[in-house]
This record gives sequence, structure tokens and C-alpha cells, in this order.
Amino acid sequence: MGLIWSLIVGAIIGAVAGAITGKGMGWIANIVAGLVGSAIGQSLFGSWGPSLAGMALVPSIIGAVILVAVVSFFFSRRTSN
Repeated sequence: MGLIWSLIVGAIIGAVAGAITGKGMGWIANIVAGLVGSAIGQSLFGSWGPSLAGMALVPSIIGAVILVAVVSFFFSRRTSN
């Protein structure tokens, strides 16, 4: 049950990050962005604030926003010749 709860919280964090950055993502991308963003955010900013499923929400959302912004920057670049 703990894994399912982590996936649900990761999906919510990813969805919030997508809404903040204005980048629409699918539910699998939301889960990945939420989980990876949580790891990035907690390693950069620590684990302060409220937490769910072992993820501090505020640093996790900030980390997910950073991740979504960086990934969308690299994948939205178009080369012109």
C-alpha cells in the first residue's frame, strides 16, 4: 500500500508542477516528474514543511517545477536550418 500511496502523491506533485509551469503532461509523466522532482527538491532544499508518503511537499513541488522546466526547455527546442 505504501508504494501506491507514493505513486499517488508523486502524481499530484507532478500535476501541480505541470500546472505551475503551464506544461501539460500525461499521468505517467506526472508520476515520474513528481517522484524525481521530490528527490531533487529534498536534496537541494531539505525536507521541511508538511509531508505525505515520505515526501516533503514544498521542496518536492519546487524540485518538480525545476525538473519540468529543464526537461521542457530541452525537448521544446527546435533547430532551424
